[in-house]
Amino acid sequence: MTKADEAVLEAVAFAGEALAPFFLQDPAKGEAGEAFAAMAALDPKTAAAEWPFVDEAGACEALGMMVTGLAAGTQDNALVWEYRRLFVGPGKKPAPPWGSVYTDRECVVFGESTLALRAWMRERGIARATDERTPEDHIGLMLALMAWIARNQPGVLDDYLHLHLLTWAPHYLGQLEDVAEHPFYQGLARLTDATLEGIREVLGLEVAVPRFFR
Repeated sequence: MTKADEAVLEAVAFAGEALAPFFLQDPAKGEAGEAFAAMAALDPKTAAAEWPFVDEAGACEALGMMVTGLAAGTQDNALVWEYRRLFVGPGKKPAPPWGSVYTDRECVVFGESTLALRAWMRERGIARATDERTPEDHIGLMLALMAWIARNQPGVLDDYLHLHLLTWAPHYLGQLEDVAEHPFYQGLARLTDATLEGIREVLGLEVAVPRFFR
């Protein structure tokens, strides 16, 4: 493996690890306090120059939205309720964060694409990060898994991305940006989408886009 290859894998791992907590954790009571604090303290222009896979102007705009959204702190009611509206409920989520909701004809969690991902992980000895009641194809879990694969099983990274993550994530992230009503999550959707597209381009991946039912 060349140093260039190693640098790309490290950048993929960084991106997954940096983005995943914001999709998985409640800003007010989750375990991602350090991640939120680090984001709030960023200078968007400086950070954008170092953010991988995204042009500097696009990264600066998205990071700026996220930093602006954290100006009132992680206990801000608008931020907390937006996270819960988008990712927790109990109301109907305007953009559910699970892949099979979009690719399964019945628009359900634990659909065929979820089971396919579960089987793919099992065949490669990749352990689940959650219990059996949690679908593996949550966007946050899949970004975290992308990072883990880049560090631990880089030989299967391309397959993971073009067979499982990139098939639906851009579609979902576009919807998330459209329905988000808070600048932090608008910026998060935009930055994640641009990052994944940049990874796809750098790795030269061809992705067969499935039919979306939502």
